[in-house]
Amino acid sequence: MKKVAFIFPGQGSQKIGMGKDFFDNNDIAKEMISKASERLGINFEELLFEENEMLSKTEYTQPAILLVSSIANAIFKDKCNIKPEFVLGHSLGEFSALVSAGAIDYLDAIELVHKRGKFMNDACAGAGAGMMALVGLDDEQVEEICENQRKNGLKVWPANYNMDGQLVLAGLKDDLESLIDTFKEAGAKRAIVLDMSVASHCELLESAVENLRPYLDEFLLDTFTVDTISNVTAQAYNTKEEAIDLLSEQLINPVKYKHSILSKESDVDLFIEFGNGIVLKGLNRKITKKATLNVSDMSSLEKTIEELNE
Repeated sequence: MKKVAFIFPGQGSQKIGMGKDFFDNNDIAKEMISKASERLGINFEELLFEENEMLSKTEYTQPAILLVSSIANAIFKDKCNIKPEFVLGHSLGEFSALVSAGAIDYLDAIELVHKRGKFMNDACAGAGAGMMALVGLDDEQVEEICENQRKNGLKVWPANYNMDGQLVLAGLKDDLESLIDTFKEAGAKRAIVLDMSVASHCELLESAVENLRPYLDEFLLDTFTVDTISNVTAQAYNTKEEAIDLLSEQLINPVKYKHSILSKESDVDLFIEFGNGIVLKGLNRKITKKATLNVSDMSSLEKTIEELNE
């Protein structure tokens, strides 16, 4: 049997209609969506399947993405008895990974990331926070520019190490915009401020750390069935105590996605992405030679199971 890792996307993978094919064709999906709606008092059928403004708000985006990823993973597990070597998520996706690892119930996780989204929003409210996509510079160049500009009083930090030559920065929107020319002079091909009002994975979220930590302690379990790879360290962990610390730190530290894939790729034959879209599959093409399959609807589920059985 092939050795696999389960991987889970974060914010940015959402879209209206995600999970609809699972819901229409599988009872596991229907039950999970019904229970999630009851737990949070949110109509997830409307949030996921009907045009609305809520899906773009982080306190709703996060539980919606986690729910769809957890549904995809649960249906896959129901149809295919394969245990991963490890699980890994990108930012919010680390919580989906912990559901798969048995370290938190999916309903508790949905409530937890709903709170996480609120705390992140509250931490950035009125601050003029934002994020920037940067293409074409080495990590070291970006780190040096950010460090030098912080000495000048600007609030800018690397937030996501996605792949070589592609980073996302977080900080104050005005500060990020003021550095566009600096980055382009250094050789950046693109420097685009994103349409976001939250600055993830940076020091602006200090208050969110304090608010989230008690709920991590309340909801996480010491029942890991498989190692989870930390966004903060790019290393494996498998205890509740570690998870509380690492998921708290994750809010104010960059996501080391590229490092995580590279440090663990030799342990597996392929990766399987669970959830809407193929964001991580796209990144993995630029990071590793190992294949990435995906489970985002019933047809991709069947295709992935077929490929695993070859």
